[in-house]
Amino acid sequence: MGLHLIPDTLNIDFVGIRRYAYVVSVLLILAGLASFIYTGGPRYGIDFAGGAVVQVKFAQPVSDEHLKQALDGSALPGLVVQSYGTDGTDYVLRIAAMSESADGLSKTVNDALSAGLGGTGYEIMRLEMVGPKVGADLRAQALEALYYAILLISIYVSGRFERRWFTAGFIALVLGASTFGLSRFGLDRIFLVPVAVSLTLLLCWRFKLVFAIGSVVSILHDVLITAGLYALCGREFDLTTIAALLTVVGYSLNDTIIVYDRIRENLRSDIVTPLGTVINRSINQTMSRTVLTSGTTLIAVLALLIFGGGVIFDFALAVFIGVFMGTTSSIFIASPILLAMSADINREDFRPGKDTRARDADGRLAARV
Repeated sequence: MGLHLIPDTLNIDFVGIRRYAYVVSVLLILAGLASFIYTGGPRYGIDFAGGAVVQVKFAQPVSDEHLKQALDGSALPGLVVQSYGTDGTDYVLRIAAMSESADGLSKTVNDALSAGLGGTGYEIMRLEMVGPKVGADLRAQALEALYYAILLISIYVSGRFERRWFTAGFIALVLGASTFGLSRFGLDRIFLVPVAVSLTLLLCWRFKLVFAIGSVVSILHDVLITAGLYALCGREFDLTTIAALLTVVGYSLNDTIIVYDRIRENLRSDIVTPLGTVINRSINQTMSRTVLTSGTTLIAVLALLIFGGGVIFDFALAVFIGVFMGTTSSIFIASPILLAMSADINREDFRPGKDTRARDADGRLAARV
């Protein structure tokens, strides 16, 4: 027997409270947007804004205030001092874009530390520099990577749940080629990607790819809220953040597919019961697995947040927010979208006779040995 954290008799009306979830989601998205507006846009890290990162390890503990005072008189623009670890010997110095070479920057930092800290021993463990032009390109490519991930997901979901591989593939081919082509003509990808995402949703709606719309909207919901709350926490956006958001995209899709699979199986065994009832039944049936999977993931990420140190903190924070939102969106966003577009779902397509794979008496796929 498997582990059941939730009783099999669970019968919560998730569909009935979906509007409350909509209100919460809208408020969270607006809070994130307000944060971006108030701060003049996202706070970009070195990867996207350009600049340098210098990692320094001291032979003995140094206080934040002492190190900042030592570097006050140095010619290091936009200097930010960040400690990580618990022993006070490891620091990261973040410096705004500058024209110096790596060797020149290293000499400037060494001179400032030697003059300000006296005989305190130290070692420069890492020095990385990114030019502003490279940072802008990385920022655009990161957005493009998120978009193509969403586009490929729409193909996969449409093929798996609606068996419309050709239609979804054609849409993706046209949108992907257009996005790639327009970006090569100099159109700013920062503005091109949101337009391409909107067109993806529009074409999915036009061709009635209902499951694809549900999954894409839930992923956008998770990314927007994760990015907004991350910004509210005052964190910087860099390549680590993009890696975290792509992780959130994958996790959100996985959780949505678990619920969608059960909805499809229940529709195959029952094409008479109202769709809202089928969705509620499916969510309740998968709740034990959802809580177990999400709970163990959140515990692991929480351990990274508390004990992982400053280097991995930003990644863990974004993943922690995203995993929580991905779990709720599969219940309150992706599934209710199917109900909202029920007129575009042909339930006859879910009859067992349409699929020749072996099934149990209840209509679910037969177990394989």
